Parts: sequence; C-alpha cells; structure tokens
Amino acid sequence: MTDKSRVLIFDTTLRDGEQSPGATMTHDEKLEIAQLLDEMGVDIIEAGFPIASEGDFEAVSDIARASKNSVICGLARANYKDIDRCWEAVKHARQPRIHTFIGTSPSHRGITNLDQDQMIERIADTVNHARNLCEDVQWSAMDAIRTERDYLCRVVETAIKAGATTINIPDTVGYTLPQESAEIIAMLLEKVPGADEIIFATHCHNDLGMATANALAAVAAGARQIECTINGLGERAGNTALEEVVMAMKVRRDLMPYQTGIDTTKIMNLSRRVSQVSGFPVQFNKAIVGKNAFLHESGIHQDGVLKNVETFEIMKPADIGITETNIAMGKHSGRAALRSKLQDLGFDMAENQLNDVFVRFKALADRKKEIYDEDLIALMSDSAANTGNDYLQVKWLRVVCGSDGQEAELKMLVDGVEKSATCAGDGPVDACFKAVKAIYPTQAKLKVYQVQAVTQGTDAQATVSVRMEEDGRIVTGSAADTDTILASVKAYVGALNRLRVRSQKTAPDADLKSVSYKL
Repeated sequence: MTDKSRVLIFDTTLRDGEQSPGATMTHDEKLEIAQLLDEMGVDIIEAGFPIASEGDFEAVSDIARASKNSVICGLARANYKDIDRCWEAVKHARQPRIHTFIGTSPSHRGITNLDQDQMIERIADTVNHARNLCEDVQWSAMDAIRTERDYLCRVVETAIKAGATTINIPDTVGYTLPQESAEIIAMLLEKVPGADEIIFATHCHNDLGMATANALAAVAAGARQIECTINGLGERAGNTALEEVVMAMKVRRDLMPYQTGIDTTKIMNLSRRVSQVSGFPVQFNKAIVGKNAFLHESGIHQDGVLKNVETFEIMKPADIGITETNIAMGKHSGRAALRSKLQDLGFDMAENQLNDVFVRFKALADRKKEIYDEDLIALMSDSAANTGNDYLQVKWLRVVCGSDGQEAELKMLVDGVEKSATCAGDGPVDACFKAVKAIYPTQAKLKVYQVQAVTQGTDAQATVSVRMEEDGRIVTGSAADTDTILASVKAYVGALNRLRVRSQKTAPDADLKSVSYKL
C-alpha cells in the first residue's frame, strides 16, 4: 500500500465476532455475511479459525472461493498444524492471507511456557513457515498493550524479518487509552527496523468503552489497518465497531484526513442482518446504527431539526443506507410491492423464498393494521430461523391461561415425526417450554429469555431472544410473532436446533481449549 492516507478495513465479524458466547452463525449465514462485506468494500475479511472445526474450515474455504474483491484471511496459532490448515482453507481466494499470532505479555508467555528467547524463536520459525506458503502474512502480538515495550519492539522486529507484511498490535483486554494507543504505534515506527515497510494494524476491545477512540488514535499515529466488527460484536464488551470508525473518519475529515473504500450506504442493512443471524440485538442508543440514532424527542431538538437538520445531526440517515419510501405496506399489498420494500431493506431473494415470506406477510397483515419496516425485518428473521428443513419444527400450539393455572398443548415435528405433549407450568411460557422438553428431552439450560416489542401498540410483533447452554456450548435463538408465547416457543426450538448442529461438530485439534486464541 503506497497511499499513506488510505486506511484498510479488516473485518473480523465472522471470527472474533462469532466468538461472542451465543453468536454462532450457520454455514449459509457466514457465506451471506461475507458476500455483504465483500460488496460493501471491506479490504480484508477474516473468515474464521480453520483449525477450530470442520465447519469453520469449510466456511472459510467456501468464502475464499466466492470472494470477488476482499482479501480472505484465516487465523492460526503459532504452530505448523494451525498454519497449514489455515493455508488449505484460504488458498482458494483470489487474495489469500494467513494471520498467525502468539501472546507476548508476561501472563501469556506463562500460558505457552516459553521464555522471551524461546518465544522469539517460535515467532521467527512460524512466520517464516507461513510466508513460504503465502505472500500475505499478518502477525499479531496478542496482549501487546501489556507487553514490555522493549520486548514488544523485539518481537515485532523478529516478525518483520521473518516475512510478515502486516503487524497487528491488539488491545486484547480493552486496557489501553487513546494517548497510549498512539504512543505505542509511534514508538514502533520510530524504533523497529523495517517498520516503515509494513502495515501496522490496531485491534481494540471495548471493555472500557474506548475501542473506537483507541483505534482512531492508533491511525493518527501511523497505523493503516483497523480491525473491527459489525455492531462491535465480539468477546466480552465487544470490539471496535466498523460503522463507528468509518463514519468518524467520514464526518471528521478535518481531523482524520484518511480514506476507506467502504460503501457507507450499505452499513445499516448489514448491521440489521448481523443482528438477526447472531441473535444479538443492537441497543437503541448504539452509535450510528441504533434505533434512536436519528430520533429526537426533546422539543428544542425537534424544533431545531425541523428548521435545519444539521442543528442536531452530524450525518444524514442516507449516508448509512436509511431510506424513506412512500410504499405503505398492508393486507392489500402484492408480491411486487413486498419485493420492492424488502429490497429497500437489503433483502434479495429468489421467487420461492418470496412466496414463503409473502404467505407470512399476509398472515401478519391480517393481524396488524400497520406494517412497519421493523415488522418486515422481524418477519425475515423469523423466516430464516424457522424453516421446513429444521430437525425440530413447531406445528401447533394452544395455551390456556387463568388465575387457576396455565397449561400448554404442543405438537412438533421431530425429524419429520409428529409428536405432542401437554404440560402445566408456572406461567404460559414455562408451560410451553416444559412441553418442548417433554417432546424433545434435553439437558440444555436456559440462560437468557428476552422479549422486545418490534413496534408500538397492542398488535405489535414481539421479538423473543433466548440463550441456552449445554456442555459448554452457548447458542441463541430468536423469533417474531404477534403472539408472544408462540414467538417464545419458536425461539426456544430454534436454539435447540442450533445446539444439535453444534454438538455434531468435532474439532480436529483436541487441545484447542488449552490455549487462548482471543486477540
């Protein structure tokens, strides 16, 4: 990269983002998100951790084959087995990259049981091995911020000499502050031989709520690659959010005179889709993509915006793809109107998919007077989460509620075989979930149950999200319906389907859990 004003966007939603407990995506969902990222102009897509499982390997391989513009990257620990497996997955891409890493801080050196000199040898050996396979090699010093400064310079120099073309300086635990983030990049550029010939990257976690500020500070000091995720999805409090750094550079070009290749008009649609497939709702006051990001309730604010929108808004909704339309959706709307509206919301589908959604839309329109954009988005999420191909399918539900008790009668298909159960419970949802367990016994534990109204009014759709855990595996399920109880059952069953899929995956590297791989 010769243009020093250009900042590369490295999206790790499909790797670091998917590591969020419960955010696991299916194979098809990963391919869909990767295609959207590729179309949006993301420079590098970290598609996964190929050694983690056969499913991850296949997803990275398929994304590599399908990519048209982006560099496709896979993650690998500092050993030959990981690196070889990574190369096998990404080598099909037009532009492949191997990303290898090792923890360099005192605490992480203790995990690997390597002293400083031994770690230097490991870095030189593994980076060189990766470079012999692939011309584009990225190396990361995990927990770089808490690594001794002199030693950080030493390991970075070693990785550069071994052939790394990108050096990532991650704030693995979200510990740094903007001033320190900038100082470390500036120090490395000044002290490390060859630093001016490679690209420095920054990967910030949001534990103290400053991931975006830390990433931008690193860029101001000379970093030219930002690692981020859609909606800031990621470990613990999450990562630098792609939408935040991109829009910050766009809005404040006076202070951040750097460019990215991102088509910002695709941000909102991608944000919504990632939220759907991950099961992680976007908080209402989330910067850029939150539901309230362009809403005003204060009378003073409303008056100011009506007179001049720039009074209280620093960007236009259209900048991130929020468009207005004069198509009013209701029970008299046809397929063409529905297709057009869904396309405006970022959903393109084949004719058979449209037919299925249209039936659901008509059923919803018969129960609601007004169909809002949020209703359609929830409808698409429910359509994707509850399909005729699922191992478990909800066929029929009746719930009796009253002061004298609650009872649920449920019929389900289990691998195509119809089964039924009737159970009483402490409330209608409890009764329904007990009926599901009676039909499909499971040891999975319900960790989170959350209900959110999609729109206002007593006829509003409810989106229900559940999080379940079994044998250390965590998944989420979500569904939407004007019947909150039915949506609850669909979400619960959807999570069980995901648990079943995950339990069937086996990792080829049995000792994977013994070493942390969270940058």
